[in-house]
Amino acid sequence: MRLGVLFSGGKDSNYAMFKASKSNNIKVLISIFSENEDSYMFHTQDIENVKVQSKKLKIPLLIKKTKGIKEKELIDLKEAVKEAKEKFKIEGIVTGAIASNYQASRVKQICDELNLESVNPLWGYDQLTLLKELVENNFKVKIVKVAADGLEEEKWIGKIIDKEAIEGLDRLSKKYGFNVAFEGGEAETIVIGSPMFKTFIKE
Repeated sequence: MRLGVLFSGGKDSNYAMFKASKSNNIKVLISIFSENEDSYMFHTQDIENVKVQSKKLKIPLLIKKTKGIKEKELIDLKEAVKEAKEKFKIEGIVTGAIASNYQASRVKQICDELNLESVNPLWGYDQLTLLKELVENNFKVKIVKVAADGLEEEKWIGKIIDKEAIEGLDRLSKKYGFNVAFEGGEAETIVIGSPMFKTFIKE
């Protein structure tokens, strides 16, 4: 199947794409640049990095800007997906959704309206398993923002998620009650290396 990927540059969209690419053809990355840092739908931290990742992946990038107003930003998303369908003849959309019904249901509705498949390779994933699989599959993931008790900026910002980091995150998540893979927005990441990149991104 020819697929587009809702792409933020973070670990979840990259890993979802990686899994979907095993049996599908990834034709385009779709990134939404929101003016609202507190967008309900879209990753905003270091979003410009998707341009670099697109070049490393050698996959075309389609960018759509939005004011980031709740619900109205979905109109901009639908326009972007529609454009991707027309230009790249895609048959489905990949998302990195793990447990967010808000995001998953809205993307599914847009896909239904445009007669596209909604592909969610990470849906229902155990979050600790997800982090471990990223390391096992040679993803190089850097934390670029933290927003949870127990995650100190000076310790975690800029840190690469490796086995040691996962042990620390697991321990802290149990103590402070945050999602270990940041599904609740506790931290943001960018991917600087993956099996799909032709070369690594300079740190």
